[in-house]
Amino acid sequence: MLVAVAQTHSNSVQIKEIPTSHLVAKRLMDVVISIVALPVAIPLIILGCIAMAFNSKGPVLFRQKRVGLLGRPFTIFKIRTMVHSKNGYLDHTVKGDARITKVGQVLRKTKIDELPQLLNVLRGDMSIIGPRPERLDIVEQFSKQNDSYQYRHSIKPGITGWAQVNKPMATPEENLEKLEYDLYYINNHSLKLDVQILAKTVGVVKKMESL
Repeated sequence: MLVAVAQTHSNSVQIKEIPTSHLVAKRLMDVVISIVALPVAIPLIILGCIAMAFNSKGPVLFRQKRVGLLGRPFTIFKIRTMVHSKNGYLDHTVKGDARITKVGQVLRKTKIDELPQLLNVLRGDMSIIGPRPERLDIVEQFSKQNDSYQYRHSIKPGITGWAQVNKPMATPEENLEKLEYDLYYINNHSLKLDVQILAKTVGVVKKMESL
């Protein structure tokens, strides 16, 4: 497994190897946290799905292909927060997006919509902490703008991450700024940093900071 450190403005990249012991410990932490969180997460997911079903017609669960470890695609699970579209949406979500329902706004602010991703973690598609997984078209777009973007996939994507807790209100146009945080995390990964990110995530949820 490779980890990249990037000077994102110059597109220069240095690569170093992640110790296997780090990856094993990270996977163990993912499984333990997911199992511990499920008794609380499942009722919240059920309530979120019921609220969404009454608020907006369409499937309550949202499935979408995202880019994961080593660029491999996987299906991410979330509670739907936008008005259902049979053809899906290609446009980025923006602040005050009219497509987001009233219930969807609450689910996003509280991060309840993200809880089904615990299934992705247990399946091994994702980690609790890592760079947020993006759609293939977004990855292609930003990889053309900066060669370092591909190195976000040197580690499993996460439900939360260093970029998310430092720039919770970041817009899609700030993806390359978030990249610097993602690559910092990849290069400096440790269980201590993961604990710090978890603590910061609680603070973000409490403040309900989100687009």
